[in-house]
Amino acid sequence: MSVPAPVPNLKRSLRRFDIMAMGVAAVISFDVIGQIAAGGGQAVTWIAVIAVMFLVPYALVFAETGAAFPQEGGPYVWVEVAFGRPAAVLTTMFYWVTNPVWLGGSLVFVAAAAWDGFVLPLGSGTVADYAFKLAFIWAAILTAVVSLRRGKWITTAGAGAKVLALAFFTGTAVAYGIQHGFRGLQGAGFAPTGVGFLALVPVLLFAFVGFEAPNAAGDEMLAPQRDVPVAIGVSGAIAICCYLLPVLAILSAAPPGKVTGVGGFMDAARLVFGIYGDGREPVLTFVAVLFVVALLTQGSAWMIVADRMQAMAAADGGFFSRGLGAFHPRLGTPVRMNLLSGVTATVFMAAAMNLAKGDASAVFGVVLTVAITTLLLSYLAVVPSLLALRLRHREVPRPYQVPFGTRGFTVATLLVYAWIVLGSWVALFPGTLEQLFGLPYDFRAVWGVSRLTFEAFTLGTVALLLAVAVAGYLTQRRRTRSRDEEREAGPAR
Repeated sequence: MSVPAPVPNLKRSLRRFDIMAMGVAAVISFDVIGQIAAGGGQAVTWIAVIAVMFLVPYALVFAETGAAFPQEGGPYVWVEVAFGRPAAVLTTMFYWVTNPVWLGGSLVFVAAAAWDGFVLPLGSGTVADYAFKLAFIWAAILTAVVSLRRGKWITTAGAGAKVLALAFFTGTAVAYGIQHGFRGLQGAGFAPTGVGFLALVPVLLFAFVGFEAPNAAGDEMLAPQRDVPVAIGVSGAIAICCYLLPVLAILSAAPPGKVTGVGGFMDAARLVFGIYGDGREPVLTFVAVLFVVALLTQGSAWMIVADRMQAMAAADGGFFSRGLGAFHPRLGTPVRMNLLSGVTATVFMAAAMNLAKGDASAVFGVVLTVAITTLLLSYLAVVPSLLALRLRHREVPRPYQVPFGTRGFTVATLLVYAWIVLGSWVALFPGTLEQLFGLPYDFRAVWGVSRLTFEAFTLGTVALLLAVAVAGYLTQRRRTRSRDEEREAGPAR
């Protein structure tokens, strides 16, 4: 079994708590909580179903693989060992680019809406709006640039801010419900429907994937074989609570049909914090700041891990120049890839600002779907690679194993893969399965843009990424071949 060469000068600094905190910071997505709650009462039902039918088997197979193959680069290494470099390069491209797209097109919009509504007014499309979004993006990037020994404390603080804000909001919503009655839950409609399922499945899968992300820093963990399975299990349990309880709290307080993806959490907070009387505004401002900090560190946590994956692909000869895969000798971070992520996020933010002529809700929904699509598409290769490694490399020690051995691992992997295929299709071609099964679906009413605009943005992004990945791989391959030919030819006479 051949794996990419280890990165020199990396320092092992990630303990079990750090891995768990990084998973919480990365996976629990404030920006999708409102989007999930917009699905109504059945969102709670589908959270429970997907937690059992998807998250549990997902956590099991990734915990086993992450402990058995803890090399720097994580999923890039797994796919390369299983299916070869071309597949790994393409997979990593989609996995990596999801994060600058998400940072520049979704997280920054939710953060700006919270800051504008609860801290200081920014307006829409103003100089202040652009300045805030640029500062947000580059603060997340700079957080990823600093050494992991220090940067891990920033993501840990973000994880703490996230859990604190969600716990405070949920507790306040319970107090509000006791005082005013839980009227929102009475008309929420928890009965599952086909329309609700197809609307929610991509965003719920997006909300629950990513617990393997810290494995991208595998060579910087102190004891990955021991710590990865426990960290995935604990962070997965925290994630279930941090989605289920706040969504229930939003539904209990917000009037039916008034929850939106871009403002769902903070709009519900504005309502339930009314129980604090004259203290509502200061409390709202404080929670809004926590909210923005949590979003910022969420973006930086993904930049830390995804940039390492893409840097490993570049260093391994799979992306334009090996120089893009260089890790800074003192910081131990892929600074060039970090900066490339910042530029990509900035470009995508500018493009998203012009989508739908500044309709923030429509922009948010479409751009979030782009991020969901690119991430889920990457798992179309990552998940099968886990099974391939299990079957082809039985000699590798596995400190943790899925119950029932290879048979249990196979069943869990196939179940996870079926969910990923379904989520990828629904995210890329919304409304098609509804049409197939005769379910009602008004595209413009759902997305706020035409199907042509939507598909141009989503399919255009996917096509562009495919082209860039192929070009990056072929460029580096041609350079390597030219150098080999020069060495074989020897010095000129």
